Order: sequence, then C-alpha cells, then structure tokens
Amino acid sequence: MKSTGVIRKVDQLGRVVLPKLFRQKLKIEDGDPVEISLEEDKVILQKYQSNACAITGEVKDDNISLLNGNLTLSKDGAKMLIEELTRRI
Repeated sequence: MKSTGVIRKVDQLGRVVLPKLFRQKLKIEDGDPVEISLEEDKVILQKYQSNACAITGEVKDDNISLLNGNLTLSKDGAKMLIEELTRRI
C-alpha cells in the first residue's frame, strides 16, 4: 500500500477526519455511507456501494434490486442464481 504521509489522531469518540483530498478522490460527500472492515491488521475504509451484486460483487447501473431492496443482482449474477436454483430444484 502506498504511504501518503498523512497522519491523523483519533479523538475521544474514536473518530478520524478523512483529508479532503481523499474524500474528493473517493467521491465521498457529506452524509454518504462508508463501509469499514478489517483485513488482518489493517482498517479498510471505502465508499459503501449499495447496488453491488450479491453474487458477483459487480457494481453496475443496470443491477436489479429485488425483495424490497434486500437482494441486488447483476444480469450475470441473476443468470448464475437461476442456473444454480434450476440444478437444485
């Protein structure tokens, strides 16, 4: 991972301010949700992509939201799901 030389302190509530340049590069606006995860000893912070396919992970404008927004599928993901269900049913 490339070092940026930017150091921030964690405040009493556990908050860290993301530099403006980072927010601009990731297109994170005020109020946008971000996803926080751990990978070994690293904290991974990324803009939350709610329209990612549950099967392939693809984020596309033509992904389909089903079951009142509880399931998002790309066309490829939907085909894979149909094939799997067809084999099992």
